[in-house]
Amino acid sequence: MAIELTPAAPVTSITTHGTLPEQARACGAAFILAVFTTLSGKPCAKMVPVQAVDQLADEGVGFAGYAAGMMGQQPRDPDLMAIPDAATFTPIPFVRPGLAMVHCTPHVEGEPWPFAPRVILERTLARAAECGYTVNIGAEIEYFLVDKTPQGLAPADAADVGLHPCYDARDVTRMYDHLAEVSQAMNALGWGNYASDHEDANGQFEQNFDYADALTTADRVITARYLLSVIAEKRGMKATFMPKPFTDRTGSGMHMHLSLWAGDRPLFPDAGDPRGLGLSSTAYGFLAGLLDHACALQGVIAPTVNSYKRIGATSTSSGATWSPRHATYGGNDRTHYLRVPDSNRVELRGADGSANPYLAMAAAVAAGLDGIDRELDPGAPGEHRGDMLPMTLVHAMDALESDPVLTAALDIGGPGVAAYFTERKREEFFAWHNTVSDWEIEHYLTAF
Repeated sequence: MAIELTPAAPVTSITTHGTLPEQARACGAAFILAVFTTLSGKPCAKMVPVQAVDQLADEGVGFAGYAAGMMGQQPRDPDLMAIPDAATFTPIPFVRPGLAMVHCTPHVEGEPWPFAPRVILERTLARAAECGYTVNIGAEIEYFLVDKTPQGLAPADAADVGLHPCYDARDVTRMYDHLAEVSQAMNALGWGNYASDHEDANGQFEQNFDYADALTTADRVITARYLLSVIAEKRGMKATFMPKPFTDRTGSGMHMHLSLWAGDRPLFPDAGDPRGLGLSSTAYGFLAGLLDHACALQGVIAPTVNSYKRIGATSTSSGATWSPRHATYGGNDRTHYLRVPDSNRVELRGADGSANPYLAMAAAVAAGLDGIDRELDPGAPGEHRGDMLPMTLVHAMDALESDPVLTAALDIGGPGVAAYFTERKREEFFAWHNTVSDWEIEHYLTAF
């Protein structure tokens, strides 16, 4: 398709401070999207006029939880009340003039709702804080810009056809207006966008921003997906975070860079590390926990049928999949499940674009803390542990269901969340499995 080149207007800083009503009025907001996220990662919102911002701040705004989707409710249940977190107030005039967003924590009858992903992460981080840890996380958001045609999906940029398009300066330049508008939006919000690049597949991009505390980063991932989607739509494109939209190309990950801190002191570096990675015993325990729970963790950080088309990919047009198949770790080596690019952080490479950031971060932190608690040893860097990651969503759900640490992580706000999550994901798998595909018609129609 022809890409509509609409230059992005420069955006100056629009970060605000104060109570929700103070921030809304100070930035001239006309409407506020009160947003929460379902277990499946769907962002839900009501648009609240600024005239009702005091009521929003005091009481929240109500939703029928069952109608919203995967929220652990039935039609008979009381409303979810989305209680705004004023610290997340985000003016987004580059979407619509006068529009703003605030992330909310769902409550039911005055109590945080256990099935709400933001509640699960908040409580996980509170438990980490009880152990003396602050968790900082950076997230890499990969996505495709596509066009739906009668022949199927195609890159939105018809000229993006190179066999090795990664980092191609020409492909990036043709998408200048989209990438620039997203970058300016991120920087106006104080996120610190430091790079935008073309990834390994045709039509695939990534736009990075600075790390922050885990809850802030999770909120920003949800906001970023929303911004990327609506900014792409303005130019007639569709942004997708589907892990593997093309059979013959690499998929989209959501790599997470995790670190533990005690106040302002990082806990992962240790210059005396005999294994040569510059890591402390705390870091190795955290690493070992992630490896020990990797198979169950995949059920949370790669939570769709399509996720396992990415993990199980055998080849791509570029020659590499960039997706780990085994639970291994090593230094600055992107073939591992856990990469250690430097002594300050660990990169978890198993998560993909469909992951709910709140759940993914909560599960990863719980796994890592368990490794510290049990003083686990990950072995030597690069050592093959033999733990092959699940090959399908249903295998991942089996692993998750049998892992008491990660089921407890999902149930941290109340019982039943892990069982509900695994049941719904199995239903998703079998709904796909029961659908006759073109592949089956092609292979079996006249084979017998």
